[in-house]
Amino acid sequence: MERKHIIFYSGGIGSYFTARRVVKKEGKENVILLFTDTKMEDEDLYRFIDETSKKLGARLVKLADGRTPWDVAKDVRFLPNSRIAQCSHLLKQKMANTWIKDNFKPEDCILYLGIDWTEEHRRSAPVKNYLPYEVRFPMCEEPYLTKPQMLDILEKEDYIRRPRLYTKGFAHNNCGGFCFRAGIGHFKNLLEKNRKLYLFHENKEQEMRAYLGKDVSILRRTRNGEKINLTLKDLRLELESGKQLDFYELIDVGGCGCFLS
Repeated sequence: MERKHIIFYSGGIGSYFTARRVVKKEGKENVILLFTDTKMEDEDLYRFIDETSKKLGARLVKLADGRTPWDVAKDVRFLPNSRIAQCSHLLKQKMANTWIKDNFKPEDCILYLGIDWTEEHRRSAPVKNYLPYEVRFPMCEEPYLTKPQMLDILEKEDYIRRPRLYTKGFAHNNCGGFCFRAGIGHFKNLLEKNRKLYLFHENKEQEMRAYLGKDVSILRRTRNGEKINLTLKDLRLELESGKQLDFYELIDVGGCGCFLS
């Protein structure tokens, strides 16, 4: 049996270009695009994965636990943050791992992640955690491409419209522009680009605080060396009052890497 080449297909530009390289090298008939749905994705993500899978000619497998990240937070009685996010484990990693182990032995497949050469430091964890399965990172190899370059090639050479979250300044095309692992700068952009969605998540966070009966928050900021909780409501009120974020908060978009930890 030919080894199968399984791409963790997130809907991001990195995973598409990973699949693009693997299909070119291994053949479309040997490639599987594995998408795990958080049920909280941007509507345009589904358009993107359908169009790109047809372009690649590879098999697209869609999995779903059925819960959203907020459902998971309530079930595990924990408000996720940039350090701990059980939704990543339960809605992404566990779903994908179960499917892979049910269908392939380690010697029958190779797994691929879409991190690129700017994220070399993120390679060691998945290599260790997916043992005895082999994990590869094609976008960490030459020719090195940046995300803007990938997005330009997507439109100018592959004739596929870029996911709309990228056009709105988001670094990732995941969870509809929301992510528990995101940073302060990311949420500032969400408030500016989609206030309705920001308020939805703000209210969800307040509901979780009441449900848990604890002073917890998704975000934290550092002041005089001390970590301080920062709720989405507090951040919104600050921004609406005209208060400016410091430089490091502005560039803090966080890291969405659900298959990496």
